[in-house]
Amino acid sequence: MPSGLGASYRSLADDVYRSTTISERDKFSVLESVKKAFNFTSFSAQALTRRSEPLISRSESSQPVVSNRKMPTFAASEEASLLGAMPSDSMDDIELQNVQLQFPSARSLSREGSDVEEIKVETDRGHLLVAVQGNRSKPAIVTYHDLGLNYVSSFQAFFNYLDMRQLLNNFSVYHVNAPGQEEGAPPFPDDYEYPTMDDLAAQLNFVLTHFGLRSIIGLGVGAGGNILARFALSNPDKVEALCLINVVSTAAGWIEWGYQKLNARYLRSKGMTQGVLDYLMWHHFGRGTEERNHDLVQVYRNYFERCVNPGNLALFIDSYIRRTDLNIERDPDPNRRKEGGGSPTLSMPVMNITGSLSPHVNDTVTLNSRLDPSNSSWMKISDCGMVLEEQPNKVCEALRLFLQGLGYAVKLGRPKITNSTSAEGKCC
Repeated sequence: MPSGLGASYRSLADDVYRSTTISERDKFSVLESVKKAFNFTSFSAQALTRRSEPLISRSESSQPVVSNRKMPTFAASEEASLLGAMPSDSMDDIELQNVQLQFPSARSLSREGSDVEEIKVETDRGHLLVAVQGNRSKPAIVTYHDLGLNYVSSFQAFFNYLDMRQLLNNFSVYHVNAPGQEEGAPPFPDDYEYPTMDDLAAQLNFVLTHFGLRSIIGLGVGAGGNILARFALSNPDKVEALCLINVVSTAAGWIEWGYQKLNARYLRSKGMTQGVLDYLMWHHFGRGTEERNHDLVQVYRNYFERCVNPGNLALFIDSYIRRTDLNIERDPDPNRRKEGGGSPTLSMPVMNITGSLSPHVNDTVTLNSRLDPSNSSWMKISDCGMVLEEQPNKVCEALRLFLQGLGYAVKLGRPKITNSTSAEGKCC
Protein backbone atom coordinates (compact mmCIF):
# COMPACT_ATOMS: atom_id res chain seq x y z
CA MET A 1 0.00 0.00 0.00
CA PRO A 2 1.48 3.41 -0.85
CA SER A 3 2.96 5.27 2.04
CA GLY A 4 2.29 8.77 0.81
CA LEU A 5 -1.48 8.76 1.12
CA GLY A 6 -1.60 10.32 4.56
CA ALA A 7 0.77 12.03 6.90
CA SER A 8 -0.29 9.96 9.88
CA TYR A 9 -0.30 6.65 8.00
CA ARG A 10 2.60 4.33 7.48
CA SER A 11 2.32 1.23 5.34
CA LEU A 12 2.87 -1.93 7.33
CA ALA A 13 2.95 -4.16 4.31
CA ASP A 14 5.81 -2.37 2.58
CA ASP A 15 8.09 -1.91 5.56
CA VAL A 16 7.55 -4.05 8.59
CA TYR A 17 6.16 -7.26 7.11
CA ARG A 18 8.53 -7.34 4.20
CA SER A 19 11.61 -6.54 6.23
CA THR A 20 10.86 -9.08 8.92
CA THR A 21 9.89 -11.98 6.66
CA ILE A 22 11.79 -11.53 3.41
CA SER A 23 15.51 -10.98 3.21
CA GLU A 24 16.24 -7.78 1.26
CA ARG A 25 19.93 -7.25 1.56
CA ASP A 26 19.88 -4.40 -0.94
CA LYS A 27 17.49 -2.21 1.10
CA PHE A 28 17.73 -3.01 4.78
CA SER A 29 20.24 -4.50 7.09
CA VAL A 30 19.43 -6.98 9.83
CA LEU A 31 19.69 -4.28 12.48
CA GLU A 32 17.22 -2.05 10.68
CA SER A 33 14.78 -4.93 10.34
CA VAL A 34 14.87 -5.53 14.08
CA LYS A 35 14.32 -1.81 14.73
CA LYS A 36 11.30 -1.79 12.47
CA ALA A 37 9.90 -4.82 14.23
CA PHE A 38 10.24 -3.03 17.58
CA ASN A 39 8.67 0.12 16.11
CA PHE A 40 5.72 -2.01 14.99
CA THR A 41 5.40 -3.43 18.51
CA SER A 42 5.35 0.04 20.08
CA PHE A 43 2.84 1.12 17.46
CA SER A 44 0.56 -1.73 18.42
CA ALA A 45 0.89 -0.88 22.13
CA GLN A 46 -0.04 2.74 21.46
CA ALA A 47 -3.03 1.58 19.47
CA LEU A 48 -4.19 -0.49 22.43
CA THR A 49 -3.93 2.48 24.81
CA ARG A 50 -6.09 4.55 22.47
CA ARG A 51 -9.07 2.22 22.81
CA SER A 52 -10.94 5.01 24.56
CA GLU A 53 -10.75 6.87 21.26
CA PRO A 54 -11.90 4.25 18.79
CA LEU A 55 -11.31 4.58 15.12
CA ILE A 56 -14.55 2.86 14.27
CA SER A 57 -17.80 3.15 16.15
CA ARG A 58 -21.09 1.41 15.57
CA SER A 59 -24.43 3.08 15.43
CA GLU A 60 -27.73 1.61 16.47
CA SER A 61 -28.16 0.15 12.99
CA SER A 62 -24.88 -1.84 13.48
CA GLN A 63 -23.25 -0.04 10.55
CA PRO A 64 -19.62 1.00 11.02
CA VAL A 65 -19.02 4.75 11.15
CA VAL A 66 -15.56 6.17 10.74
CA SER A 67 -14.51 8.70 13.38
CA ASN A 68 -13.59 12.28 12.63
CA ARG A 69 -9.85 11.51 12.58
CA LYS A 70 -8.23 12.47 9.32
CA MET A 71 -7.25 9.05 7.94
CA PRO A 72 -8.19 7.29 4.73
CA THR A 73 -10.89 4.63 4.95
CA PHE A 74 -8.63 1.77 3.85
CA ALA A 75 -6.03 2.77 6.49
CA ALA A 76 -8.67 2.70 9.21
CA SER A 77 -9.86 -0.69 8.03
CA GLU A 78 -6.37 -2.14 8.23
CA GLU A 79 -5.79 -0.74 11.71
CA ALA A 80 -9.15 -2.11 12.81
CA SER A 81 -8.23 -5.54 11.51
CA LEU A 82 -4.96 -5.37 13.42
CA LEU A 83 -6.79 -4.42 16.60
CA GLY A 84 -9.26 -7.23 16.07
CA ALA A 85 -6.42 -9.73 15.83
CA MET A 86 -5.04 -8.68 19.22
CA PRO A 87 -5.87 -10.95 22.17
CA SER A 88 -8.59 -9.55 24.39
CA ASP A 89 -9.22 -9.99 28.06
CA SER A 90 -12.55 -11.71 27.40
CA MET A 91 -10.94 -14.68 25.62
CA ASP A 92 -11.52 -17.90 27.56
CA ASP A 93 -8.56 -20.08 28.50
CA ILE A 94 -8.35 -23.57 26.98
CA GLU A 95 -7.88 -26.25 29.59
CA LEU A 96 -6.98 -29.91 28.93
CA GLN A 97 -9.59 -31.88 30.80
CA ASN A 98 -8.43 -35.50 30.31
CA VAL A 99 -6.48 -37.83 28.03
CA GLN A 100 -7.97 -41.05 26.67
CA LEU A 101 -5.61 -43.71 25.38
CA GLN A 102 -6.68 -45.98 22.54
CA PHE A 103 -4.80 -49.26 22.39
CA PRO A 104 -4.73 -51.33 19.20
CA SER A 105 -6.47 -54.67 19.20
CA ALA A 106 -4.23 -57.41 20.52
CA ARG A 107 -2.63 -59.62 17.89
CA SER A 108 -3.30 -63.33 18.35
CA LEU A 109 -2.27 -66.44 16.47
CA SER A 110 -5.61 -68.24 16.38
CA ARG A 111 -7.49 -70.06 13.67
CA GLU A 112 -10.85 -68.86 14.99
CA GLY A 113 -12.81 -66.83 12.48
CA SER A 114 -10.62 -67.79 9.52
CA ASP A 115 -12.20 -68.82 6.23
CA VAL A 116 -10.22 -72.06 5.85
CA GLU A 117 -11.34 -75.65 5.68
CA GLU A 118 -9.15 -78.14 7.50
CA ILE A 119 -8.94 -81.58 5.90
CA LYS A 120 -7.00 -84.64 7.02
CA VAL A 121 -5.18 -86.38 4.19
CA GLU A 122 -4.07 -89.98 4.71
CA THR A 123 -0.51 -90.84 3.68
CA ASP A 124 1.76 -93.86 4.02
CA ARG A 125 3.18 -92.35 7.25
CA GLY A 126 0.00 -91.21 8.94
CA HIS A 127 -2.27 -88.29 8.16
CA LEU A 128 -1.48 -84.68 7.29
CA LEU A 129 -3.63 -81.70 8.17
CA VAL A 130 -4.21 -79.50 5.11
CA ALA A 131 -6.04 -76.17 5.35
CA VAL A 132 -7.68 -75.02 2.11
CA GLN A 133 -8.49 -71.42 1.15
CA GLY A 134 -10.08 -70.02 -1.97
CA ASN A 135 -11.80 -71.54 -4.97
CA ARG A 136 -10.43 -75.02 -5.65
CA SER A 137 -11.00 -74.65 -9.37
CA LYS A 138 -8.29 -71.96 -9.52
CA PRO A 139 -4.51 -72.64 -9.83
CA ALA A 140 -3.04 -74.06 -6.62
CA ILE A 141 -0.46 -72.59 -4.26
CA VAL A 142 0.93 -75.04 -1.67
CA THR A 143 2.54 -73.58 1.47
CA TYR A 144 4.79 -75.27 4.01
CA HIS A 145 5.84 -73.77 7.35
CA ASP A 146 9.09 -73.61 9.32
CA LEU A 147 10.21 -75.11 12.65
CA GLY A 148 7.95 -74.42 15.62
CA LEU A 149 5.16 -73.02 13.43
CA ASN A 150 2.11 -74.21 11.53
CA TYR A 151 -0.11 -72.79 8.83
CA VAL A 152 -1.81 -70.39 11.29
CA SER A 153 1.28 -68.89 12.88
CA SER A 154 3.30 -68.84 9.66
CA PHE A 155 0.86 -67.76 6.91
CA GLN A 156 -2.40 -66.51 8.42
CA ALA A 157 -1.32 -62.91 8.93
CA PHE A 158 0.34 -62.78 5.51
CA PHE A 159 -2.73 -64.04 3.63
CA ASN A 160 -4.97 -61.73 5.67
CA TYR A 161 -2.94 -58.78 4.42
CA LEU A 162 -5.11 -56.51 2.27
CA ASP A 163 -3.32 -57.15 -1.02
CA MET A 164 -2.85 -60.85 -0.40
CA ARG A 165 -6.54 -61.37 0.26
CA GLN A 166 -7.12 -60.36 -3.33
CA LEU A 167 -4.83 -63.21 -4.33
CA LEU A 168 -7.51 -65.68 -3.27
CA ASN A 169 -9.63 -64.41 -6.15
CA ASN A 170 -7.04 -65.80 -8.57
CA PHE A 171 -5.66 -68.86 -6.74
CA SER A 172 -6.55 -71.56 -4.28
CA VAL A 173 -4.17 -72.06 -1.34
CA TYR A 174 -3.36 -75.38 0.35
CA HIS A 175 -1.54 -75.01 3.67
CA VAL A 176 0.27 -78.24 4.56
CA ASN A 177 1.16 -78.89 8.20
CA ALA A 178 4.03 -81.17 9.15
CA PRO A 179 2.89 -84.18 11.20
CA GLY A 180 2.01 -83.23 14.77
CA GLN A 181 2.72 -79.50 14.35
CA GLU A 182 -0.87 -78.25 14.18
CA GLU A 183 -2.41 -76.52 17.17
CA GLY A 184 -3.77 -78.97 19.72
CA ALA A 185 -2.04 -81.97 18.12
CA PRO A 186 -1.83 -85.05 20.41
CA PRO A 187 1.66 -86.27 21.34
CA PHE A 188 3.16 -89.08 19.31
CA PRO A 189 3.79 -92.42 20.99
CA ASP A 190 7.27 -93.19 22.22
CA ASP A 191 7.96 -95.71 19.44
CA TYR A 192 6.83 -93.38 16.65
CA GLU A 193 9.41 -92.84 13.92
CA TYR A 194 9.10 -89.36 12.49
CA PRO A 195 9.40 -89.06 8.68
CA THR A 196 12.68 -87.85 7.24
CA MET A 197 12.84 -84.72 5.11
CA ASP A 198 12.64 -86.84 1.95
CA ASP A 199 9.64 -88.70 3.38
CA LEU A 200 7.91 -85.41 4.19
CA ALA A 201 8.50 -84.31 0.59
CA ALA A 202 7.10 -87.60 -0.74
CA GLN A 203 3.95 -87.10 1.34
CA LEU A 204 3.05 -84.15 -0.85
CA ASN A 205 2.18 -86.62 -3.62
CA PHE A 206 -0.72 -87.82 -1.47
CA VAL A 207 -1.88 -84.23 -1.02
CA LEU A 208 -1.86 -83.57 -4.77
CA THR A 209 -3.68 -86.84 -5.46
CA HIS A 210 -6.30 -86.19 -2.77
CA PHE A 211 -7.24 -82.78 -4.18
CA GLY A 212 -6.68 -83.67 -7.85
CA LEU A 213 -3.88 -81.17 -8.42
CA ARG A 214 -1.74 -81.62 -11.52
CA SER A 215 0.76 -78.85 -10.77
CA ILE A 216 1.38 -76.44 -7.94
CA ILE A 217 3.24 -73.25 -7.06
CA GLY A 218 5.23 -73.77 -3.87
CA LEU A 219 5.63 -71.21 -1.09
CA GLY A 220 7.88 -72.47 1.70
CA VAL A 221 9.68 -70.95 4.67
CA GLY A 222 12.79 -72.45 6.25
CA ALA A 223 12.35 -76.18 6.76
CA GLY A 224 9.13 -76.09 4.75
CA GLY A 225 10.96 -74.53 1.82
CA ASN A 226 13.58 -77.29 1.99
CA ILE A 227 10.77 -79.89 1.82
CA LEU A 228 9.20 -78.19 -1.21
CA ALA A 229 12.58 -77.99 -2.94
CA ARG A 230 13.08 -81.75 -2.43
CA PHE A 231 9.62 -82.43 -3.84
CA ALA A 232 10.39 -80.22 -6.85
CA LEU A 233 13.65 -82.06 -7.54
CA SER A 234 11.93 -85.45 -7.55
CA ASN A 235 8.75 -84.24 -9.30
CA PRO A 236 9.72 -81.36 -11.61
CA ASP A 237 6.63 -81.84 -13.79
CA LYS A 238 4.33 -81.20 -10.80
CA VAL A 239 5.89 -77.93 -9.64
CA GLU A 240 5.42 -74.88 -11.81
CA ALA A 241 7.43 -72.47 -9.67
CA LEU A 242 8.88 -72.04 -6.18
CA CYS A 243 9.02 -69.12 -3.76
CA LEU A 244 11.55 -70.01 -1.05
CA ILE A 245 12.10 -67.87 2.07
CA ASN A 246 15.18 -68.32 4.29
CA VAL A 247 15.83 -71.78 2.87
CA VAL A 248 18.99 -73.78 3.56
CA SER A 249 20.14 -76.11 0.76
CA THR A 250 23.07 -77.76 2.54
CA ALA A 251 23.32 -80.32 5.32
CA ALA A 252 23.42 -79.14 8.92
CA GLY A 253 26.81 -77.97 10.18
CA TRP A 254 28.32 -78.93 13.51
CA ILE A 255 27.21 -75.76 15.30
CA GLU A 256 23.63 -76.01 14.09
CA TRP A 257 23.54 -79.73 14.80
CA GLY A 258 24.80 -79.21 18.37
CA TYR A 259 22.33 -76.42 19.21
CA GLN A 260 19.35 -78.19 17.69
CA LYS A 261 20.24 -81.52 19.28
CA LEU A 262 20.37 -79.82 22.67
CA ASN A 263 17.06 -78.10 21.99
CA ALA A 264 15.40 -81.38 21.06
CA ARG A 265 16.66 -83.01 24.26
CA TYR A 266 15.30 -80.19 26.44
CA LEU A 267 11.96 -80.25 24.61
CA ARG A 268 11.54 -83.92 25.40
CA SER A 269 12.64 -83.75 29.03
CA LYS A 270 11.73 -80.25 30.28
CA GLY A 271 9.44 -78.78 27.65
CA MET A 272 9.82 -75.27 26.26
CA THR A 273 12.76 -73.92 28.25
CA GLN A 274 14.12 -70.39 28.01
CA GLY A 275 17.12 -71.58 26.00
CA VAL A 276 14.92 -73.29 23.42
CA LEU A 277 12.65 -70.27 23.28
CA ASP A 278 15.58 -67.91 22.66
CA TYR A 279 16.91 -70.14 19.90
CA LEU A 280 13.53 -70.27 18.15
CA MET A 281 13.23 -66.49 18.30
CA TRP A 282 16.73 -66.14 16.85
CA HIS A 283 15.95 -68.72 14.17
CA HIS A 284 12.91 -66.78 12.95
CA PHE A 285 13.75 -63.12 13.66
CA GLY A 286 17.51 -62.90 13.99
CA ARG A 287 19.10 -60.51 16.46
CA GLY A 288 17.83 -57.19 17.81
CA THR A 289 14.16 -58.06 17.41
CA GLU A 290 13.13 -56.66 20.78
CA GLU A 291 14.25 -53.18 19.77
CA ARG A 292 12.57 -53.05 16.37
CA ASN A 293 9.34 -55.00 16.94
CA HIS A 294 8.61 -55.58 20.61
CA ASP A 295 4.89 -56.39 20.23
CA LEU A 296 5.43 -59.01 17.54
CA VAL A 297 8.14 -60.67 19.61
CA GLN A 298 5.80 -60.99 22.60
CA VAL A 299 3.12 -62.55 20.43
CA TYR A 300 5.45 -65.28 19.20
CA ARG A 301 7.02 -65.83 22.60
CA ASN A 302 3.59 -66.50 24.06
CA TYR A 303 2.75 -68.74 21.13
CA PHE A 304 5.87 -70.89 21.52
CA GLU A 305 5.29 -71.20 25.26
CA ARG A 306 1.60 -72.10 25.17
CA CYS A 307 0.60 -73.51 21.78
CA VAL A 308 3.48 -75.77 20.69
CA ASN A 309 3.66 -79.45 21.60
CA PRO A 310 7.30 -79.77 22.77
CA GLY A 311 7.64 -83.50 22.09
CA ASN A 312 6.29 -83.25 18.54
CA LEU A 313 8.52 -80.26 17.82
CA ALA A 314 11.54 -82.19 19.05
CA LEU A 315 10.83 -84.92 16.47
CA PHE A 316 10.51 -82.34 13.68
CA ILE A 317 13.81 -80.73 14.73
CA ASP A 318 15.56 -84.11 14.74
CA SER A 319 14.32 -84.77 11.21
CA TYR A 320 15.47 -81.33 10.06
CA ILE A 321 19.04 -81.57 11.42
CA ARG A 322 19.39 -85.01 9.81
CA ARG A 323 18.62 -83.55 6.40
CA THR A 324 20.89 -84.34 3.48
CA ASP A 325 22.30 -81.91 0.98
CA LEU A 326 19.99 -81.05 -1.91
CA ASN A 327 22.83 -81.99 -4.28
CA ILE A 328 22.08 -79.28 -6.77
CA GLU A 329 24.71 -77.38 -8.72
CA ARG A 330 24.71 -74.58 -11.23
CA ASP A 331 26.08 -75.70 -14.57
CA PRO A 332 28.49 -73.05 -15.89
CA ASP A 333 27.87 -74.13 -19.51
CA PRO A 334 24.64 -72.51 -20.75
CA ASN A 335 24.53 -74.77 -23.82
CA ARG A 336 24.38 -77.90 -21.69
CA ARG A 337 21.64 -76.31 -19.58
CA LYS A 338 19.53 -75.78 -22.70
CA GLU A 339 20.07 -79.36 -23.84
CA GLY A 340 19.16 -80.71 -20.41
CA GLY A 341 22.42 -82.54 -19.89
CA GLY A 342 23.94 -80.29 -17.26
CA SER A 343 24.20 -80.68 -13.51
CA PRO A 344 20.97 -81.34 -11.60
CA THR A 345 19.31 -78.21 -10.27
CA LEU A 346 15.82 -76.78 -9.93
CA SER A 347 14.50 -76.45 -13.46
CA MET A 348 11.44 -74.35 -12.63
CA PRO A 349 11.48 -70.58 -11.87
CA VAL A 350 12.62 -69.89 -8.30
CA MET A 351 12.31 -66.71 -6.23
CA ASN A 352 14.76 -66.84 -3.32
CA ILE A 353 13.90 -64.36 -0.53
CA THR A 354 15.58 -63.49 2.75
CA GLY A 355 15.58 -60.69 5.31
CA SER A 356 18.62 -58.52 5.90
CA LEU A 357 18.49 -59.29 9.64
CA SER A 358 17.84 -63.01 9.23
CA PRO A 359 20.52 -65.48 10.40
CA HIS A 360 20.04 -67.39 7.12
CA VAL A 361 21.26 -64.73 4.69
CA ASN A 362 24.46 -66.60 3.84
CA ASP A 363 22.50 -69.82 3.36
CA THR A 364 20.24 -68.16 0.81
CA VAL A 365 23.31 -66.79 -0.99
CA THR A 366 24.66 -70.35 -1.19
CA LEU A 367 21.33 -71.56 -2.56
CA ASN A 368 21.31 -68.78 -5.13
CA SER A 369 24.79 -69.79 -6.30
CA ARG A 370 23.49 -73.30 -6.97
CA LEU A 371 20.45 -72.25 -9.00
CA ASP A 372 20.17 -71.58 -12.72
CA PRO A 373 20.60 -67.80 -13.09
CA SER A 374 18.30 -67.73 -16.13
CA ASN A 375 15.21 -68.73 -14.12
CA SER A 376 16.01 -67.69 -10.53
CA SER A 377 16.25 -64.46 -8.58
CA TRP A 378 17.54 -63.54 -5.13
CA MET A 379 15.89 -60.85 -3.05
CA LYS A 380 17.02 -59.43 0.31
CA ILE A 381 14.43 -57.31 2.12
CA SER A 382 15.78 -54.64 4.45
CA ASP A 383 15.00 -54.14 8.15
CA CYS A 384 13.46 -57.54 8.84
CA GLY A 385 14.22 -61.13 9.68
CA MET A 386 10.80 -62.79 9.48
CA VAL A 387 9.79 -61.27 6.18
CA LEU A 388 6.17 -62.47 6.04
CA GLU A 389 5.40 -60.80 9.36
CA GLU A 390 7.60 -57.72 9.26
CA GLN A 391 7.45 -56.74 5.57
CA PRO A 392 4.31 -58.34 4.04
CA ASN A 393 3.82 -55.48 1.57
CA LYS A 394 7.22 -56.04 -0.05
CA VAL A 395 6.79 -59.81 -0.24
CA CYS A 396 3.31 -59.34 -1.69
CA GLU A 397 4.60 -57.03 -4.41
CA ALA A 398 7.46 -59.41 -5.24
CA LEU A 399 5.07 -62.36 -5.39
CA ARG A 400 2.70 -60.45 -7.64
CA LEU A 401 5.48 -59.68 -10.12
CA PHE A 402 6.72 -63.26 -9.89
CA LEU A 403 3.29 -64.68 -10.72
CA GLN A 404 2.85 -62.21 -13.56
CA GLY A 405 6.17 -63.39 -14.94
CA LEU A 406 4.74 -66.91 -15.00
CA GLY A 407 1.92 -65.71 -17.23
CA TYR A 408 -0.82 -65.15 -14.66
CA ALA A 409 -2.90 -62.00 -15.01
CA VAL A 410 -2.73 -61.07 -11.35
CA LYS A 411 -3.75 -57.66 -10.13
CA LEU A 412 -2.92 -57.19 -6.47
CA GLY A 413 -2.72 -53.42 -6.37
CA ARG A 414 -4.59 -51.38 -3.83
CA PRO A 415 -8.15 -50.34 -4.71
CA LYS A 416 -8.66 -47.13 -6.62
CA ILE A 417 -8.98 -43.96 -4.59
CA THR A 418 -12.43 -42.46 -5.07
CA ASN A 419 -13.26 -38.79 -5.28
CA SER A 420 -14.67 -38.90 -1.77
CA THR A 421 -11.26 -39.77 -0.30
CA SER A 422 -8.94 -37.88 -2.60
CA ALA A 423 -9.29 -35.32 -5.35
CA GLU A 424 -5.70 -35.44 -6.48
CA GLY A 425 -5.99 -38.38 -8.84
CA LYS A 426 -6.54 -42.08 -9.22
CA CYS A 427 -4.21 -45.02 -8.82
CA CYS A 428 -4.36 -47.93 -11.18
